[in-house]
Amino acid sequence: MGTRTNNQFGSRVFHWRTATIFLVALILSGCSTSHHRRSADKEVYRIIEQAENRIFGRTNDFTIDTSYSSRKPKDITATELIDDRLQTNRRLLTLEGALELAATRSRTYQAEKERLYLTALTLTGARYQFTPQFFANSQARYARDAAGEQTGTVNSQVGVDQLVRSGGRLGVSMANDILRYYTGDPRRSVISTLSVNLVQPLLRGFGRNNAAVESLTQAERNVVYAVRNYSFFQDEFALEIVSDYFALLAQKDTIRNRYTNYLNLGLSTKRLEARAKDREALVDVDRARQEELSSKNTYVNALASYRTSLDQFKIKLGLTLGEQILLEDQALKDLEQIGMIDVTLDPQEAYSIAVKKQLTILNAIDAFEDSKRKVRVAADRLKADLNLIADASLASDEPTDYTTFDPDKIRAGVGLQLDLPLDRLNERNDYRSTLISFESQLRNLTLTLDQLRDSIARGLRTVAQRRQNFEIQSNALVLANRRVASTALLLEAGRVEVRELLDAIDSQIQVQNQLTVSRVDYHLSRLQLMLDIGALNKELPQFWLKDHLAGFIPGARPAATEFDDKVLTPEEYFNN
Repeated sequence: MGTRTNNQFGSRVFHWRTATIFLVALILSGCSTSHHRRSADKEVYRIIEQAENRIFGRTNDFTIDTSYSSRKPKDITATELIDDRLQTNRRLLTLEGALELAATRSRTYQAEKERLYLTALTLTGARYQFTPQFFANSQARYARDAAGEQTGTVNSQVGVDQLVRSGGRLGVSMANDILRYYTGDPRRSVISTLSVNLVQPLLRGFGRNNAAVESLTQAERNVVYAVRNYSFFQDEFALEIVSDYFALLAQKDTIRNRYTNYLNLGLSTKRLEARAKDREALVDVDRARQEELSSKNTYVNALASYRTSLDQFKIKLGLTLGEQILLEDQALKDLEQIGMIDVTLDPQEAYSIAVKKQLTILNAIDAFEDSKRKVRVAADRLKADLNLIADASLASDEPTDYTTFDPDKIRAGVGLQLDLPLDRLNERNDYRSTLISFESQLRNLTLTLDQLRDSIARGLRTVAQRRQNFEIQSNALVLANRRVASTALLLEAGRVEVRELLDAIDSQIQVQNQLTVSRVDYHLSRLQLMLDIGALNKELPQFWLKDHLAGFIPGARPAATEFDDKVLTPEEYFNN
């Protein structure tokens, strides 16, 4: 009876010990999800900051947090998002304000930030392989056989494992086995073993040619590419917002001109109706009324088009459609005041600058270097496997005392493992594939460079063309204003028909609209060219008004040339 009681007591002790072990393990491993999130953010943000400092010599605050980030996903309902779309607001939106909203609320902008974050997050995983990786595990088991003998076991292991930059793997571990019987004579057996293992490739997979080392190298380079792409996107997206903002202002200016035209035609119609009894033909009055209705229809359509464009702009900024935004016209006045900023740039010089400064081009060049490295790694895999293998272990005697290991009882071994390259078909195919990929990347780089040069040449031609368009429209407006004034006087004197005045007014409105558009188009094409060659600096206040070539090109900036409106003959164009 007493033996059974002791057995029962021992069984209970075992179960309590087992429960305690798993409880402690659960507590130690139960870090909160918020802890893991903060840990990931800290490491990723540090990687991005270091990369920006290395590439640009500066860094900006970077975060992917949004207004929803501090909340649990389960607490964010679809109903809430639906109701948010119905929110209304009213704001005066400057161009600077639009750029700030785009950086904080645009869905596209947020997606690009997350793309950069995820690339850096991948690097943390690649780096982790080359850091000491500690592990600890324990398994408890209770068993009872057919004879009634009860057995409890606890197997535990703790250690550290790490990849090294030479391509090898080093591991240190300690194992502990505890065995206790609960029936018959109580017996206890404890065995502890301390072991060290090293596997180091000497031929295939040594050093930088090791697959894990290569993955780490590529992950580090991918972060550089992602930082460059994100920076280029920031410039490109900022220019896109500026372009959309000025396009809306140009539409507003067109609408005002359309409305003025409608009013003027209405007044002309009334004057003609008053004179129709004795001086004007009824057909002229009807023609004037038709023109008035046509101008009204054009004005109504222009308003509808503006509203559609404004809604699309809100969506791009991340605003709800219920928000009413008022655009500030001062930006268009500022653009008019600075005049035509000259772009004095040789195509060859612009291309030379771009291949050194344009971020996406730098990525394309580096991707070409990556493809060469892949060939080297693939060629290394054709070699024989020759690995250095070393291990050492020390087991304790009973009773176990972890402080009294006997170093004279260390068991150690070292050797070489050779695997001759008798079967390398898959490696051969991989090597041939990387050679083909290299030539493909080579072609891609040459195509990218040719497209860059073509883009720069087209950009310079577009700038010159739109400068010429602006000068033409400026002169045309002077003539259009003079024509309207003189035709109105002639109509009063009865020397011209109504048709001529209506044609003059219509031409005046068209030229006014085209002048605004040509001014905006010139500056946007100039800024696009600056982006293409890597000279655009969006950090400058009101960067859309700045001369980005000033101080960017080494040496003295060429003086601005006086505009030449000479029209060349087709043959002069074709032969020069």
